[in-house]
Amino acid sequence: MLAVVLQLSGGIGLFLLGMTLLTDSLKALAGDSLRQWLARFTGSSFKAMLSGIGFTLVVQSSTATTLATIGFVSAGVLSFSQAIGIIIGANIGTTSTGWLVAFLGLKFSIANIALPLVALGAMLKLLGRDQLALSGLALAGFALLFMGIDQLQVAMAGFAEQVNLSQWSNDGFATRLILILIGLVMTILLQSSSAAVTATLAALASQAIDLPQAMALVIGQNIGTVATAVLAAVGATTSAKRTAAVHVVFNIVTAIFALFVLMPVMLWLFQHTVLADWDHVVMLAAFHTAFSLMGALLFMPFIPQFQQLIIKLIPEKNQNNTRYLDETLFAVPALAISATEQAIRDSLADYYRMIVKALQGQVLAVMMSNRELDRVLTTVEQYLQKMPVPQAQVDQQHLTTLLRLIMYSKVLRDDFQYLEYVDVLPKYLKPEVLQPLIIHLQSMVLGLKQQPMEKMNSVDLIAWQNLVQQLKQQQPQYRQHIVENSVHAQLNAAEALDAMIAERWLERLLEHSIKIAYLLQHQDEVMS
Repeated sequence: MLAVVLQLSGGIGLFLLGMTLLTDSLKALAGDSLRQWLARFTGSSFKAMLSGIGFTLVVQSSTATTLATIGFVSAGVLSFSQAIGIIIGANIGTTSTGWLVAFLGLKFSIANIALPLVALGAMLKLLGRDQLALSGLALAGFALLFMGIDQLQVAMAGFAEQVNLSQWSNDGFATRLILILIGLVMTILLQSSSAAVTATLAALASQAIDLPQAMALVIGQNIGTVATAVLAAVGATTSAKRTAAVHVVFNIVTAIFALFVLMPVMLWLFQHTVLADWDHVVMLAAFHTAFSLMGALLFMPFIPQFQQLIIKLIPEKNQNNTRYLDETLFAVPALAISATEQAIRDSLADYYRMIVKALQGQVLAVMMSNRELDRVLTTVEQYLQKMPVPQAQVDQQHLTTLLRLIMYSKVLRDDFQYLEYVDVLPKYLKPEVLQPLIIHLQSMVLGLKQQPMEKMNSVDLIAWQNLVQQLKQQQPQYRQHIVENSVHAQLNAAEALDAMIAERWLERLLEHSIKIAYLLQHQDEVMS
C-alpha cells in the first residue's frame, strides 16, 4: 500500500509540476498581448464569456484568467459585469483539461515519448533565449504533465486492487455528500482543480471508482476551487473580493443544480440511451463540461442583477489610485506592470486636472499639496520591490518603460511642490497663451485617463512644443509687463519676483510634461 501511495503522490507531483511549467511559460510567451486581447474582446457579457473560455484555453489555467480579470476590473479597463462573464467562461475553459486527459493522457498515452520531449525542452531552455527558451519550458511542462497522468493511472490500478470502495457505490444522498466533501478536500490540498479532476479520471479509467462516484467527486472538486480564490482575496482589493464572491456563488449554485438535476439526468441517459456505449472517462469529461455550461445558462441572463447583488454585499471602500496594486497580479507580470502604470497615470491626471481648475479660477493652487503623489510613488516602489522580474522580453521592455515613467514622475513631483505659482500666472499670461495652455493640460488629463490604457494619442506633441516656444518668445514682454506693474506700485518686489519665477516654472513643467507624453505616446519605439 505504501508503494501505491508513493506512486500516487509522485504522479500528482509530476502533473502539478508540468501544469505549472506549462501555464507559466504560456503566460510569459503571450505577455502583454493577452492583456490587450482580453481588454478588446469583451464588449458584451457573451463576448466576455467567450474571451474567458479562449484565455483559459490558451494559458491552461482558470486561476490566471481570474487574476487577469481582477487586474482589469481594478484598473477600470473592464466593467464588473464583463468580469463576471469572463469568470463564467474561465470555468468552462478549464474543463478542457478533462478532455485532454481523457483522449491523450488515458486513451493515447504519450508517456513513451515524454522523456525525449523533456530533454528537447531542456535543451531549448538552456541553449535558446526569450521565446525559444520559454517554448522549451512549455514543452517540458507538457511532457511532465502526461508522465504524471501515466503514473496516476498505474497507481490507481494498484489502489483498486488493495482497497474495496464498493461501500461508497450506493446511491444514498449521504454517500454522495461524503464524496463531494472528499473532492472538495482534494482540490484544497492539491491547490489545483485540474490535478484533482485528473486523479479522478485516472481512478475511473483504472476502475478504482465507478461513474456516479466520479461525478460526485467532480462536483466537490469544482466547489473546492473557490478556496484558492477566497485565500487570494484575503486582505486584497475590493475587486479581488468581488471576484472571489462571484466564484463562490457561481460554483456553489452550479454544484447544487449539478447534484440534483444534471447528475441524475446524465446517469439516466448513460443507462437508457445510446450514451451507454460511451466510455466512462469520456462521459465524465462531458459531465464536467456540462456542469459549467449549465452554470453559464443559469447565470448569464441575470448578470446585471448578480452584479448589483455582489456590489451591494461588497462595496468599494478604497477609492485611492493605489487600489490597483494587488499582489495577486504578480502571477501575470504584464498585469502587475500595467496596474502600476495606471496608478501613476491616474495620479498625474489628478494633478493636471487641479492645475486646470486653478488656471480657470475654480480653486486656489496654494491650497494644493503633493502629498498624494508622494504616497503613490512610495507605494509603487514598495510594490515593485515584491514583484518578480518577468521572463518575457516584451514584459521586461514594458517594465523598463514603467521605470522611466516613475523617474519622470519624480521630476514632476518636484514641480508640483510649487503649485502656488499657478495662482500667479492668469494675471500676466496673455489670453492667446492661457487658453491653449488650458486646452493642452486638459488633453494631458484625457490621455492619462484613456481607457483601455493604450498609447497617449490625445496629446499633440508638436502643439505642446510650439506652446513652450511661444512662452520663451514672450518672456521679454511678460517680464516687461511685470516691471511696469511694479513701477506703478501695483506689485511689490516680492510679488514681481514670484511672477517671474512662475513663468519659468510653467516652462519647466511643460517641458517635463512633454517627456511623459512622448514616453507614453511612443511606447513601442521606446521598448524596441
